[in-house]
Amino acid sequence: MPDTFITIKTLDMDARGVGHLVNEDGSQGKVIFVEGALPGERVSFLSFKKKKNWEAGRMTGMRGQASSMRVTPRCRHFDVCGGCSMQHLDPSAQVAMKQRVLEDNLAHIGKVRAENIMRPMYGPTWDYRYRARLSVRHVAKKETVLVGFHERASSFVADIVTCEILPDHVAAMLVPLRELIVMLSIYDQLPQIEVAIGEGLTVLAARIMAPLTAADAVLMRAFADRWNIQWWLQTKGPETAVPYYPIGPELYYTLPEFGIKMPFKPVDFTQVNHHINRVLVGKALRLLDVQPDDRVADLFCGLGNFTLPLATQAREVVGIEGSSALTSRALDNAKANGLSEKTSFQTRNLFEVTAGHLVALGRFDRMLIDPPRDGAVALAEALAALSTSHPDLMPKRIVYVSCSPSTLARDADILVHQAGYVLKKAGVVNMFPHTSHVESIAVFDLP
Repeated sequence: MPDTFITIKTLDMDARGVGHLVNEDGSQGKVIFVEGALPGERVSFLSFKKKKNWEAGRMTGMRGQASSMRVTPRCRHFDVCGGCSMQHLDPSAQVAMKQRVLEDNLAHIGKVRAENIMRPMYGPTWDYRYRARLSVRHVAKKETVLVGFHERASSFVADIVTCEILPDHVAAMLVPLRELIVMLSIYDQLPQIEVAIGEGLTVLAARIMAPLTAADAVLMRAFADRWNIQWWLQTKGPETAVPYYPIGPELYYTLPEFGIKMPFKPVDFTQVNHHINRVLVGKALRLLDVQPDDRVADLFCGLGNFTLPLATQAREVVGIEGSSALTSRALDNAKANGLSEKTSFQTRNLFEVTAGHLVALGRFDRMLIDPPRDGAVALAEALAALSTSHPDLMPKRIVYVSCSPSTLARDADILVHQAGYVLKKAGVVNMFPHTSHVESIAVFDLP
């Protein structure tokens, strides 16, 4: 049976080429999503998922000329590993695609359009990933252990020996890690390793399901000495992670523009791309345009990534987070940076916040929102209710940092059409090059 070829018209949010089959009468048939295909290319494909109105598949061949946006993937494992999905697309085209995704989501989900589209924020496109969760899998048939990311759309661990988005010194450890784990007594009870890189220190946090033996300890310590890393061990949830060897050095990253040193644990949420995080924090604060007499709220504050820089500019900053452990450590970070007099932290479930809660917090001149992928719909609805009940308490400017364009658009709909804000600016942040992940930032003003 001859291959079926389709013409790719566009890319979807996962960087898959989108085309259509042609029916026998010449009409447009079902939509096909093709991994590895780019707009303008005529490709054949192998389907791995079929539904009534669409199919998903992988490109198997091409007829005619390749897209001008196509580049040769740098990583030898690109076709198998799920760590990246866009290395075949020119980096500038990747960012343009993410900008289109953001604008389309704002228009179609939020029914809003930014008055100004900001230039994208760029950074290094290789060796940028300073945090990663590596899966570990013992493969009995091959009598080996695999360490890396999952295969594409699979629960299997990819058989990789290097990685182009991890810093070189971490990529160089992938094979030695496999060799180490094979020698451990718990080779089949170590499901993952968290990688966390700070200033001058790399930590590997091993999730272990059984205790180490004395022989295991000797091997682990020798590995740490050879590769200049620090081991942490995690026996259950993230709260059980503790330093193992060597004891002493502390993980931290810096925000030099603001003179901030931020300690963190390897299992904490921190941005994976330190360079872009510095750019993002600086940009967010410039957009927020904090004045010396302003009282500012930092919602979903985490360890204080935005809170502490804000405290160098504002009269008072209140950081709010859902975890008391995080707010306690954020306060410790504020004290360590000499900013505790201008900061305070509260523990509150921001997914259940109401207008009454905002009234109790008092008036904020400006607000920074940095939620997880679920977004901040309850907060947006609370601000909408506040605009009616206590309009004098509304912050005059909001900067919203988002890791999901769809939830940003949903919340923008509420902020603009119910709370009365104007979407002044929006733009993308290329926090995760070569992936389809879209980080973005938006500015909302009261008219």
